[in-house]
Amino acid sequence: PVLLLDEPTRGLDYPAKARLVEVLRERAELGTAVVIATHDVELAADVASRTVVLADGEVVADGPTADVVTASPAFAPQVAKILHPLPWLTVAQVRMRLEAAVS
Repeated sequence: PVLLLDEPTRGLDYPAKARLVEVLRERAELGTAVVIATHDVELAADVASRTVVLADGEVVADGPTADVVTASPAFAPQVAKILHPLPWLTVAQVRMRLEAAVS
């Protein structure tokens, strides 16, 4: 099965976006291929294993999400820009690291 989503976070608040991420992960764990068209780089950084970036209908980047979204400042999520050169892309990744450091 394939689940296609076009801008699924548009108009969502943070709790709704977090629930969407949970649902997408659950579907993927059950074997569903999830394909998302989005401008939400944080969503891609959080859930995607592979990212393809299009510009004017042409593929300009394709590969593992962490590599693609950090390859250009234009694609990078805010967390990656602020914490560069650390490898974190999302607030959740930073939170997990901080919690692990405190434990």
